[in-house]
Amino acid sequence: MNNLRALGVASIAMVLLAGCAANDLMVKRQTEAETKLEHLYQVTGGLEARYNELSGRLMTLEEQEAQRGKLFQELQASLRELKESNRALESKLQHAPVAASPKIEVVNPEPNQKVKDGGPPQSYVKAFGLYSTNSFSEAVAAFQAFVKEQPKSEYVPNAHYWIGECYYSMSDLQQALPAFQKVLDSWPRHPKAADALLKIGYSRAALKQQDKAKAAFEQLIRNYPGSPAAIKARERLNNWPLPSTEMR
Repeated sequence: MNNLRALGVASIAMVLLAGCAANDLMVKRQTEAETKLEHLYQVTGGLEARYNELSGRLMTLEEQEAQRGKLFQELQASLRELKESNRALESKLQHAPVAASPKIEVVNPEPNQKVKDGGPPQSYVKAFGLYSTNSFSEAVAAFQAFVKEQPKSEYVPNAHYWIGECYYSMSDLQQALPAFQKVLDSWPRHPKAADALLKIGYSRAALKQQDKAKAAFEQLIRNYPGSPAAIKARERLNNWPLPSTEMR
């Protein structure tokens, strides 16, 4: 009898324990499910925030694209207006009457007439104009004609110097040297004398006459120490010897 009672109690205890275990398992699974659900909520919330961020950026890009499109349209319209204005201006210019230039006649012109302010004679100005346009051969002939016509003009030294420059520009150094030397020998105190001596040095160097070139530069520094040409001569001597192909 006692054994049966004990067996019954044990059975009841086992049933109760089984129920507790099942309850604990259920609580554990519920907790795990809630944890997973919370994690899903967090992930979903992050995705939603990211989605909202991307949507905002997309809207911003769309607005910028719309603004660029509007600006492009405005630029096209401005360009069309500019083209129309240009065509209208061209049409006006084509149909505008051309005013006749007044004809200026010189009464009793004098050859080699000087300008009123005492400037160079017209023949000298013409020769220098030819040099300025790189018409060197024509300029040489014009300068020589000027020297022949007005041998006592104060611009004769300049003419000889520019004759040398014309030959120098044409790389005819054998013709350039006598012209520069003429200026140096005949008018040693003329403002062009220092420049002529500098070009003599350059020409000698180009002809591979290094000793004569160096002597010319040293003479230039010695005789015209304060001239801009002397500064260039010092630069060349500081980098001596000069390249044989150097001209200026």
